[in-house]
Amino acid sequence: MSDTWQGDAVGLVEAFRAGERSPAEELEATHAAIDASDLNAVCFTDREAARDAARAADVSLPFGGVPVGVKELNKVEGWPDTEASVPFKDRIARHTSTMVSRLVERGGAVLAGLTTSSEFGGVNLTRTVLHGATHNPWQHGRTPGGSSGGSAAAVAGGIYPLATGGDGGGSIRIPAGFTGLVGLKGTFGRIPLGPHHEYGNLTVATGCLTRSVRDTARWFDVTNGHDPTDPLSLPRVEGWEAGLGSHLDELRGARVAVVGNWGGAVTSPVMWELLEEAAINLIADCGMARVDGVDTTVPRMGGAWSISGMIEIRAMLGDRWPDCKADLTPEMAYGLETTEGKYGEEGRARIERRRMEVNEAMARIFDPADGVDFVMTASNPDVAFDAEGPLPSLFGGIEGGMGNNGRLTFPANLHGNPAISVPAGTVDGLPIGLQIVGRHFTEPLLLDLAHTVERNRPWPLTAP
Repeated sequence: MSDTWQGDAVGLVEAFRAGERSPAEELEATHAAIDASDLNAVCFTDREAARDAARAADVSLPFGGVPVGVKELNKVEGWPDTEASVPFKDRIARHTSTMVSRLVERGGAVLAGLTTSSEFGGVNLTRTVLHGATHNPWQHGRTPGGSSGGSAAAVAGGIYPLATGGDGGGSIRIPAGFTGLVGLKGTFGRIPLGPHHEYGNLTVATGCLTRSVRDTARWFDVTNGHDPTDPLSLPRVEGWEAGLGSHLDELRGARVAVVGNWGGAVTSPVMWELLEEAAINLIADCGMARVDGVDTTVPRMGGAWSISGMIEIRAMLGDRWPDCKADLTPEMAYGLETTEGKYGEEGRARIERRRMEVNEAMARIFDPADGVDFVMTASNPDVAFDAEGPLPSLFGGIEGGMGNNGRLTFPANLHGNPAISVPAGTVDGLPIGLQIVGRHFTEPLLLDLAHTVERNRPWPLTAP
């Protein structure tokens, strides 16, 4: 066997159990695919350790023997811990993140390598001084997004069946939308962030990039549940995969706002025409009701999010800054310079006040009495842009500005809502994603909505 599995991870486990493929053979095919790929999606492999794990794999476990890519911002003890940044290129992780540990211990997955990320997870473009640019498997020269861009490229590009991701401002949903994958950001705390995790601006959720809804559901089955090292993590919930398709009665009659410019974003008119049609079809398929006239305005929080995030990065760099400026990507260097000194007492108070305003707005939008049950919008303002950047300032000829990036995804991070990106077709041969946002703790409903799209309008599991 020389080719990697092109189906989903659940299907690969079934093939292992049936004796049609073996974990060891699949891993060797994965290594061959990494070596042959021009996507620049994988930045580290520990091949002998992976081979040992594959030979000993227990295929009775949920992901038994499946080779998994790990986003380089997630930690694996003994592997590079670089933050995708030159100043930390020689640092080695001293522990493994809770989610990754559970994938191995509960799931039986084989850790097959680190996938590239944007530096410190700061932008939706995977291009760094340390690794160069990662490419979108749908079109070389376009970005897979960020910060989980390497994970998305590797999964959509047929290297790994699934990979880890993290979403602090859209970093699972953005690359999922750009590469035709499923990307679920859970309710804040659904999957623990520990150990040794600093909360920062309280927006980060960890998860995965997958080819199918059932893969995502199984991932949450394996990894969710409270961990004492993350006191804000939520209690364990069972039955994510088993429950797929069982919530359609709850969805019938649900109220849905379809909003192309959510968060003040400027969305490509050509793309939005297709996404609005996809939303209308999904609403009809599930017997839901589109509601117009609901105020879905959300205060802009991008600047405050950036300032609070840069404070964390500045502290991480310590006395390396500003001497390390030339080793950083332009976006990170610019962000550090422009936010210097802006987090005093007044700045902190302003950020907290704006976050309160966002919370109030989101509570109003999703109010059970007068609001909606779901917001459907785009995952990205347009199709994937150039892999080398810069971040785009024009969308369909309409002025958007760098601040346009992430506006569609920020609200769910700031309020902690679950939100999912579902493949919804292509524009000019590049994938587009429909983003669906729900109330806290409604991930099973979002998965059933995505499952309905998957069943009625299937998408290709990997790039052509």
